[in-house]
Amino acid sequence: MTITPWTPYCGPAPDPADVLGRWNGDPVLLTGLGLLVAWGVFGAIKNRSGARALLGAAGVLVVVFISPLCALSSALFTARTLHHLLLLFAAAPLLALSLPRLKAPRLAMATAVQAMVFWAWHTPDLYAAALSSDAVYWLMQVTILGSAVWFWAAVRASNVPAAVAGLLAAMLLMGLLGALLVFAGEPLYAPHFATTLAWGMTPLEDQQAAGLIMWAPAAAAYLLVALWRVAGLFQRRETARPA
Repeated sequence: MTITPWTPYCGPAPDPADVLGRWNGDPVLLTGLGLLVAWGVFGAIKNRSGARALLGAAGVLVVVFISPLCALSSALFTARTLHHLLLLFAAAPLLALSLPRLKAPRLAMATAVQAMVFWAWHTPDLYAAALSSDAVYWLMQVTILGSAVWFWAAVRASNVPAAVAGLLAAMLLMGLLGALLVFAGEPLYAPHFATTLAWGMTPLEDQQAAGLIMWAPAAAAYLLVALWRVAGLFQRRETARPA
């Protein structure tokens, strides 16, 4: 098997001994995050809740793109999965909360687009391309985050039945992708063929661990939000009931 040298945006795959020192100091990225923080601080004057959400999203993006998680995602597909799930379940909903409520949610379309984008970037060829080119890497990040922001903004603006339907559809699609990775039977992601053994895993074990994360906790996150929306509906009805 021929191993292609990969040059991911986050740098070469680290060893366990040096990963904690691998912080990303990209000045363009730091400037962009600084502007996002400044926007959040300025926005606190007019909308405190929106500003808090924006600052929270900035904090998540620091973890994803600046902390050693960035470098670790060059070594392990499991770390890359955690990276993507932080975008989906932390940065994206916080950014959605910082934006004005959508007037036309189009939740079915948002759900489909988010799933298609996430699945597309986890096909082996597109995934390898993202770890071979900074431009493709950032296209991956922007489209995953952007589609997730649209999805959460649509969930927020939709009524409870529609929101629950969208969340359950997203749960099933995430779980299906995770199950396919678990039962693939062979490693699919060439950029990690030579980087996982230093971390005590074969490439297949790394892929299976990532698939399990998608299949169980990631899929369950959508279910928990759906249950929260249903519980909120019953609570409002109980509050509105005359004594």
